[in-house]
Parts: sequence; structure tokens; C-alpha cells
Amino acid sequence: MPSFSELTDQFLTAEFADSPVRASSLGLTEYDDQLDDLSEDAFRRRSAADAAWLDRFRSVDHEELREEERIDRDLVISILRGRQIVDDWEAWRRQPDTYLNPGMNGIFTLFLHRLRPTGEMVDAAISRMQQIPDNLAAGRENLRPELVPAIFLDRAANQARAGARYVREILPSQIEEDDLRARLAEAGETTASAYEDYVAHLESMREAADGEWAIGEERYSALLREKELLGFGARELRDRGQAAYDELAAELTRIARELRGTDDWKAVLDELNEDHPRTPEEMRIGYEEWTEKARVFLREHRLVSFPEGEECAVVPSPHFQRPVLAVASYMQPPPFSDRMKGHFFVPFPPDGASDEEIQKRLASNSYPGIPTTAVHEAYPGHHWHLVMMKSNLSRLRQVYRTPYFSEGWALYAERVMREQGFFTDLRHEMFQYEATIFRAARIVVDTSLHMGEMTWEEAVRFMTEHTALRADGQGRGDPLLRMADPGELLPHRLPGDRAHPRGLLLQARCLGYRCAARLP
Repeated sequence: MPSFSELTDQFLTAEFADSPVRASSLGLTEYDDQLDDLSEDAFRRRSAADAAWLDRFRSVDHEELREEERIDRDLVISILRGRQIVDDWEAWRRQPDTYLNPGMNGIFTLFLHRLRPTGEMVDAAISRMQQIPDNLAAGRENLRPELVPAIFLDRAANQARAGARYVREILPSQIEEDDLRARLAEAGETTASAYEDYVAHLESMREAADGEWAIGEERYSALLREKELLGFGARELRDRGQAAYDELAAELTRIARELRGTDDWKAVLDELNEDHPRTPEEMRIGYEEWTEKARVFLREHRLVSFPEGEECAVVPSPHFQRPVLAVASYMQPPPFSDRMKGHFFVPFPPDGASDEEIQKRLASNSYPGIPTTAVHEAYPGHHWHLVMMKSNLSRLRQVYRTPYFSEGWALYAERVMREQGFFTDLRHEMFQYEATIFRAARIVVDTSLHMGEMTWEEAVRFMTEHTALRADGQGRGDPLLRMADPGELLPHRLPGDRAHPRGLLLQARCLGYRCAARLP
């Protein structure tokens, strides 16, 4: 029998070989030219491998391990069990963007982190682009129209169109050397054509697309208990979300009275959302300024320490991400590298958005709400957490973690900064409460949808009546209206966590059933 350390090394080696894009994003540059196999045989093989690894880790005697090893063992078992719970749901037959994400992210992260000399980086990107048509062909072969909800097609088609522009125009422009830029452009043209063919295929599926998005109460509760290691299921989570909502609504009422002399906190939030940036670049600057203010506040109040060399860049979101992600997000520096620079992505509008759509996007990133989001994404939220985590000696915990904790930390960070006096303007404090009640409401909606006890229309109505979401898509409406249709109730391929059902989500942010840990 191998030692536990040897067993985990074997497991990680197999995981990296199976998902080279994930390995590359972790800083393992030897995988940079490889792309995930998305064929039916590969999905079947992964399922069998997961079952075998689960048996091996379960057979390890818990009592013979050190405390740190016990944590690692429990983590791996929870990850593998989470995959197993949803294995029969076959997300790879339902979700068209399964076949887009590895290629797009695999190329983008190469140029984001630039861990290799430019020539080697271009070689790796071209190699990955040459494999993208095979991924898309696998999608055409694997997807079953009767399992794919029509709205999934719209999301994936928009993402593929943006991906085509990214590889054809934007990516080559990032290279100064003429010969390398020409090579990228040539490969990008071929890849862009493959993306456009994939769009045409998705459009051809539209008439027959009639799939189900809800994962059901049994799977949902099993994920809570066996993946997230909680002691309750979906119904109790819904009750907790409702109780938290009621407490937070009372706080928002208190602030609304103080600010405007009214109990209608939704009306006050709607008014405050009118104070927003007028251009995407003004929005980016607003986030950048508040990110620095939060960092300075932490240092001056000696609330946390900072690892040497850490940096958080506040930049526009990737073009191919904009059609499917309407909120801020964060990407950590590769854990297995010496880099300490993270990226806070500001939610720029997608290409082709109308002036009205752009203003709605900007209204959902109003000036009173920007401070809370900056805290959540950067200091002391995701960025600070994840650069500090680079010092963790466990390789497993560098690769896998639950958003229950990472997103929970970010929401806790918001609360800490409020309690420590960072939000000196009552409007800013109000939006911190709003950010939290938004999650509480989403718990109620998410659980109800997946248990089959709320329709999509009822979910939209609940969110427009119980949060700052407005029916016209303003306030938090832009991300929420995107989120609150069935297209957002999808199993989304998470790094290292295959086809995990994310429920009602804000893409890179948290999902409903993981929010309970961050509520009072």
C-alpha cells in the first residue's frame, strides 16, 4: 500500500493528465500545450476513475493519518462523492458550453499569467487552438437535444461568437512580434471558423431542444450532506435562507428610515442605483480606486498582514466572458508558481450591447455598491484570501476547495469591513446589507426551483419583489435577470469539479446551496 502522501501524488498526477487546462492554470507549464479530452469515452473513463479513486481514499484508515492528512482525505472524498452524485445527470449531454470553456480558458490564462517566454506561450496557444475543433466536434456528437434546454443554446452560442472574435482579432493583437502575431492570427482564423460552425449546429438543435435543468431534491440534498458535509438537506437550507432574509430585511428597513424616512428599502436602493458610472472605463476606475482604499484601510488598521509582492490588477473582463457573466469576478495567481498578481475582472458589457443595455449594466454597478464588491473580490476578500493560501503546504488544498468556504470568506470580509468602519457612508453600508440579502433570497429561490416547487416565472417574481432587482433589469437586475432564467440553472464545469450543478448562480460567484455558511 502506498503512503497517503504517495496516494495523493498519484491522484493529482492522474487529475492533471485528465484536465491539462486546470493543471496549466495552476502554474504547471508542462501542460500548456494540451487540451482536455471531451469525447464520450473520456467522460465514461472519468466516471469509472472517480469511483475507483473514491474507493481507494475511503479504504485509508482515518486513525492512522496525521490531522492535516485527515483533512486532505475528507476533502478528496467530498470532491469525488460530489461528482458521483451528479454523474447520472450527464451534464456533458445537456450543457453546450462544456465544449467551449476548456479551450477559451486554456488560451486566455496563458496570456493572462505569462509564465513562459512569448515564443513558447504562442506555441502552446496554437497547439490548444488546433485541438479546439475536436472539442467542438465532441460537443456535436455528445449533446442530446431532448436533454438541452433551449436557453442553454443561447448562452453557448453567444459565448462561441465572442470566442471567435477573441481568437481571430483580440488575441493576435496582444503580441508585438510580427512573425508570432501572424502565426496566432492564422491559427485563430481556423479556430474562429470552428466556433462559428458550432454556433450553426446549436441553432440547428433549437427546435428539438426541450431539456430539464433542475437536478431534483434528492441530488441537491445529497450534495449538501456528502459534498459540502452539512447536516441538513435542501428544505432546511431553504428555511435558513428565509430566516436570514427576514433579519436582513429588518436591517435594510432601519437604514432606509435613516436615509430617506421610509420603510421601502427597495425604493431607496433603486434611487441610489441611479448614481452610477456612465462608461465602462469609469466603472473600472471606480473599482480600482475602492480596491486601493480597502487595501490601505487594512494596512492602516493592522487588520491583516500582506504576503510580499502581492498585487491585485483591476481590469476589464475577458471578451468571451462578457455574454455570460454580468458581475465582477476574480482569478487568482497560479498556486504552483511564484506569481502573486491576481486579477479582479470588472464586468464590461458584451460586444454589440445597445446603449440601453450598457447603462443597465452600469446601473448594476452603482457607486454606492462598488465599495462592497471591491472588498468582496479583492481586500480582504478573494484576492487576499487566495494569495495567502499559496503558503498552504497541502498540494490538495491548493487544487481543490469548496466555494462554501471561499465565497463564505468573501462575504464574511464584507461584514468585517462594515463592522470595522470601512463603510463610513450609510449608503455604502446599505449596499453591503443588500449584497447579503440578495444571497439569502437566492437560497430560497434556488432550493425551490431545484425541488420543483417554484417555476421560473415565480422565481423572477420572488426576486423582483424581495430584492433590489427591478423588473426592467436595473439595480441588480442585469445579473439577476440573466441568473433567474432556466439558462442559469445549469451544471457548469468547475475547475477540478466536473459538471457540478451550480443552481441559480452568478457564474463565477456562489450558488444557492453554498450560501448558508455566510449568512448570520
